[in-house]
Amino acid sequence: MDIVLSIAACLLAILGIVGAVVPVLPGPVLGYCGLLCIAAASFSETDAATLWIWGGVTLAVTVADYVLPAWMAKRFGGSHAGAVGATIGAIAGIFVFPPIGILLGPFVGAVVGELIHNGEDTAHAIQVGIGSFLSFIVGTGLKLFVSIGLAILIVMQFFVSSGS
Repeated sequence: MDIVLSIAACLLAILGIVGAVVPVLPGPVLGYCGLLCIAAASFSETDAATLWIWGGVTLAVTVADYVLPAWMAKRFGGSHAGAVGATIGAIAGIFVFPPIGILLGPFVGAVVGELIHNGEDTAHAIQVGIGSFLSFIVGTGLKLFVSIGLAILIVMQFFVSSGS
């Protein structure tokens, strides 16, 4: 059973890192599931405190990933249409021009959303697009940081258990 748990943990850690960049996959959540898998292995020395702390960090980053775009859109003066456009742009960017579309999608989507909402203020729409882009970069950075941290924690269990 340890082999199955170890393989699952490693695959989930890899998917977690990928998911930190690809908006469709919940990167930190997948990485945390990998940590739970490795914690269930008989050789693991992962304690309950580590699971609770990383669970809290995962929850906080996941919530922030949903709250941050709306907060940044409002901070940059955006409307609900800009936030919706940024979300649609992020998803469309995956399929339209990967990997550049992943970066530019939220910006373009927010600008288009704001222009649909108020087509007379192009400068404002671009400002909201910049805010949306910054939100995407910050959110992705946080998710990537946490996902890599979880992957390192998982890999460390293999070396701790070997008696090193």
